[in-house]
Amino acid sequence: MTILKTYARLWTDSLDGALPLLRELTGAEPDLRLGFEAVELAAVGDFLVIAGPAGERAKYAHASATVVVDDLDACQATLTASGATLTTPLATGPTGRFLYARHADGAEVEYVEWVPELVQRIIRP
Repeated sequence: MTILKTYARLWTDSLDGALPLLRELTGAEPDLRLGFEAVELAAVGDFLVIAGPAGERAKYAHASATVVVDDLDACQATLTASGATLTTPLATGPTGRFLYARHADGAEVEYVEWVPELVQRIIRP
């Protein structure tokens, strides 16, 4: 299992309000922009912006980062073997498969295995 990318999570009421500064800071346009349930997401540089009403954002605030991996099954096995607890079991979303895990030390992270098209477009252009 290989980590392909790690995103720091940023929380905001308005995606459109947050993106101009992030474009300037990173010198990049969003690689990804989509709606997921009641929030909007955008990936810019090494930031994953999660926007929407505070109550909706709170549903995802337990994770401190989003980590894109090449093999979520192997990642899950490694996490489980190291004493991590799955807080959201493996599920499918618009970008691929994901899960949330709380490491034995208490850190909680979202792990994602992107669909091949995203890996080719964002990680290996």
